[in-house]
Amino acid sequence: MDVRYSPDQNGFKRFTTDELRKSFLIDSLFAANKIPLVYSDIDRSITGSAVPAGKTLKLTATKKEMAAEYFAERREIGVINIGKKGSITLDDKKYVMNHFDALYIGRGTKKVEFESADSKKPAKFYFVSYPAHKEYPSKHIKHSAATPVKLGSLADSNSRTIYKYIHTEILQTCQLAMGLTILEKGSVWNTMPAHTHQRRSEVYMYFNLDPDSFVVHILGDPQETRHIIIRNEQAVLSTSWSMHSGCGTKNYAFIWAMGGENQVYDDMDWIPMKDLK
Repeated sequence: MDVRYSPDQNGFKRFTTDELRKSFLIDSLFAANKIPLVYSDIDRSITGSAVPAGKTLKLTATKKEMAAEYFAERREIGVINIGKKGSITLDDKKYVMNHFDALYIGRGTKKVEFESADSKKPAKFYFVSYPAHKEYPSKHIKHSAATPVKLGSLADSNSRTIYKYIHTEILQTCQLAMGLTILEKGSVWNTMPAHTHQRRSEVYMYFNLDPDSFVVHILGDPQETRHIIIRNEQAVLSTSWSMHSGCGTKNYAFIWAMGGENQVYDDMDWIPMKDLK
């Protein structure tokens, strides 16, 4: 498990490009037959992926970092499949996971196993986990059952549809909220005006990008911004004090996952466009 420690606001301002990338960028995801994990001290999130290509992959705890017998002993997990058809087995129940299906895994689930229906066309499971104080039932959320919200416009280059999967409108969790945003052709901004939310942190995972395309992810203090160039199927960590917004060389999609003390989706502190520097 890769362990990350975030800088404070003063230390952040002095970071080089390489230091920013080492602290906040996750570029190790979606390796075949592996489960890479990144633990962050930002709300103690764990971000990972599973691409079962002919093998069953088991999600297990790491004794040193988690001090747990099994991964979900004190955690809840949100999973979204961005690949082909697969399945996830939780203890003695199997959930068939089609493209863009999601699964909430409640605290206390001892066995978590990932499989693909076709090893040559594997599933691509992306997941984010946060600590949980209570057991809530695991739940399969099909893409058709996610709550869609259309925002933005082509005139502002940010026409997009947000699909809320793991959210208070659909199910109860301890702190995890998770969903998927798809930008329309001609749109490149994932959110603008930008915002912060002091009461929770967030992880973005960008995908559906061509090899020559990228997203300029803006982060940091709104009065002294920095950026990270992000490629396809890479993720970025965001602290509660940092703004987070991205602009791509073309349209793309991204998965957002949040954890913290407030699950109200619209509880954001908007940043006036004129105040950005």
